[in-house]
Amino acid sequence: MTTPLNHGRLRERLHGPDVTVGVFAGLGSVLAAEVAAASGVDWILVDCEHGASGDDIVSPIVAATGAYGVPTLVRAESGERIRIGRALDAGAAGVMIPRLTSADEVRAAVSHFFYPPRGDRGVATYNRANQWGAEISALDGAVHACAMIQIETRGALADVDEIASIDGVDMLFVGPLDLSYSLGIPRQYDHPDFLAALDSVLVAANRAGIAAGILAPDAETARRHIDRGFRFIAVSSDSVLLSAAIRQNVTALKGNTP
Repeated sequence: MTTPLNHGRLRERLHGPDVTVGVFAGLGSVLAAEVAAASGVDWILVDCEHGASGDDIVSPIVAATGAYGVPTLVRAESGERIRIGRALDAGAAGVMIPRLTSADEVRAAVSHFFYPPRGDRGVATYNRANQWGAEISALDGAVHACAMIQIETRGALADVDEIASIDGVDMLFVGPLDLSYSLGIPRQYDHPDFLAALDSVLVAANRAGIAAGILAPDAETARRHIDRGFRFIAVSSDSVLLSAAIRQNVTALKGNTP
């Protein structure tokens, strides 16, 4: 059996040499997340920033993917305490925080992952994270959720070494679209400035002994990122993959229709 916090195993992998592969769940569908979990991914990330998901769907997705031994992660709308706390109470094995612009903002967000006196997370046991009071080891700090910080602004990139070294940060994640726009080179993923930014993230993560992650549109691009040194790989999203599969088959059939 797997617990909502995955017994900390995913967090351990982020601090080790393993490459993990998952998919963003943006459809707001429990069944779509379960299909992905049944397809061999290492994790599911529920996207509450850009996707159709909200706080209310995190808990049932955690239960659905957990049946396959797959931990659920959540990209929160922001680094607010309530947003992080609700995802963790629902049983998320980790939370990704977008749009931070400095090391100080990261420190504030990371404090929301931990109970007092280390942080300011609200304390309660009647939730999935503590198995409704039956397993409260998380309250003692025995098991930690993953704190994943997006590097997608100029400010975060400038502070990336300091951010990577902050106690409690487990992974740096690059959103290529946001980062390219922040750098003033929209979608120019081969631009020297963009590639230099990727290298900065990788160097900072490696120095801190944590994983660097990135979103890839397909397996070919993901392989290039892995070869570059990224170890947490998101291969597209449920909606994009579904759309591509339907489009490919419909196009193939229409192309053979008189």
